[in-house]
Amino acid sequence: MTAILTEPLSEVVAAAEKLLTRRTGATVRLVDPVDLGGSGRTIVLRVRVAENPFSLPRTLVLKQVLNPDSAATDAEPGPVDVPVDVAFLREAVSYQFATALATENRPGAELLAYDFDERLLVLGDLGDSTPFASLLDSDDPDTVTNSLMAMAQALGRMHAATVGREEDFTALLRRAEVAHCGDVVAEQATDALATVPALLADHLGVEVPAEVVEIADRATKLFGGGRFRAFSPSDLCPDNIIVNDAGVRFLDYEWGGFRDATLDLAYALVSFPACLCSVDLSYDRARAMTEAWRAEVVGMWPALGDDALLTERVLDAQLVWVWLSTYLFLPEDYARIAAVRDHQLSAPRADVLISRWEHLAEFADRSGNSALTEHATLVVGRLRETLG
Repeated sequence: MTAILTEPLSEVVAAAEKLLTRRTGATVRLVDPVDLGGSGRTIVLRVRVAENPFSLPRTLVLKQVLNPDSAATDAEPGPVDVPVDVAFLREAVSYQFATALATENRPGAELLAYDFDERLLVLGDLGDSTPFASLLDSDDPDTVTNSLMAMAQALGRMHAATVGREEDFTALLRRAEVAHCGDVVAEQATDALATVPALLADHLGVEVPAEVVEIADRATKLFGGGRFRAFSPSDLCPDNIIVNDAGVRFLDYEWGGFRDATLDLAYALVSFPACLCSVDLSYDRARAMTEAWRAEVVGMWPALGDDALLTERVLDAQLVWVWLSTYLFLPEDYARIAAVRDHQLSAPRADVLISRWEHLAEFADRSGNSALTEHATLVVGRLRETLG
């Protein structure tokens, strides 16, 4: 990447200089901005600190969320549309929370400064890194498997480090005056629960059996409570994950919050449902990831040493994510599909939906859940007939 000095980027740099100067009490000068590729509503830059009176890191990352009127018309891909102010405040709070963790437990970049009025974050630079999507796109199956297991381990370490700290996170939300804003991902999953049975009936001629509806009802409760809650960035798309010398690091916390930790694991197991990412996730790979994650959390949650309990919860979580993906992509919403097709691992929606339902059917079959196996297998057949 090369340094660039267009007007919007210069404005971001100027705002960051002003923020850091106000924070440190001495002039801070930032130079050589490099565009790291923000979304339609964000600018993300790496800058070098030319004047550094208080031992700031040599380089910083600036992220500014644009005003709705000035943002590009193409919305950032994701499972939900979040108001700009709420998304920024929640991300700032999430970074505050994560930065307060011990350095070795921090899941991503350190938050150095923030300005609510400017919607600006100043973050520590994670340095040279490899995009996680590139690792999953490797022709070497071992590289893909090892990368997925490393991500599962990193998730587990983050979960284990944040168990029991939900009150701290909620207190930060209150200070930012967004505690009243609900968990939009949970709300979307609830909408999917109410809508997918009719979608499957209308588009595919598939009636959802009562046993599967009961599983979906149980699965949505994973968002709202329970004994396995931990912090989650929520948007675990491969484009929001990097690997550097410190290991797997998670970026983009606009939907950060607390929820059942098995939801994060299952999000990866169904190939990142809010995108059209296509990753070969065989049952054996899914089990390897599950074991890698469990090894990190079982000390905090000994109950997850029970294979039957863990399998049921992971299967429940996979169902809710596959239903959410179906809710998002079975209807021909061309704007949404076009947005998420920009991802490195993206594939045609028909291929992705069929693959996700196939993996759900296999996991359910290998887990001994015949009702879910039959349901998912039927959906796969109808998807092939309808979307071909």
